[in-house]
Amino acid sequence: MQSLIQKIEAKYKKSQVVDVQSGDTVKVHQKIREGNKERVQIFQGTVIRTDRKGSHTSRITVRRIASGVGVEKSFLLHSPLILKVEVTKRTKVRRNYLTYMRERTGKSARLAGVDFDREAVNTIHDAKAEAEEEKLKEEVAVAAEAEAAKKAEEEAKLEAKADAALAAHNPATEQTEQTEQKSK
Repeated sequence: MQSLIQKIEAKYKKSQVVDVQSGDTVKVHQKIREGNKERVQIFQGTVIRTDRKGSHTSRITVRRIASGVGVEKSFLLHSPLILKVEVTKRTKVRRNYLTYMRERTGKSARLAGVDFDREAVNTIHDAKAEAEEEKLKEEVAVAAEAEAAKKAEEEAKLEAKADAALAAHNPATEQTEQTEQKSK
């Protein structure tokens, strides 16, 4: 029998998440909100720490070098702001916490890669996340359709103006053509 706390925590867990291990190189797709707009930002780096894998508060710490400066970010895997975690490279490590990588640079910071089935690891079917992604795509499509309709309406107005201008100039040319036909 589950305790009350475990039942509440289970509501907030995603149905499936990617099995991420220390030493993996990952791309984390994170939803960023700036004012009214939402966008997806990708953070790519090496996982140097994994915490509480079975819990709804499971976390990974990802490190990358940006402009010569080491940058670390921690991501809660079950957060609704994390859309997708994609494993791009898997390496062989014998530790869970790779904090020693902070002091390493250049060739000494390399980890030996291991062959793995990328498709099998990254294939996750989370119905909620897929539905939300479809919703975002539909919103973008509706906005693009409205923009196209507005553009078509403006083009129709411009074409109507051009036809009116041509019609204003055409009577003079039609009269000269009629007089030429009469003279023949």
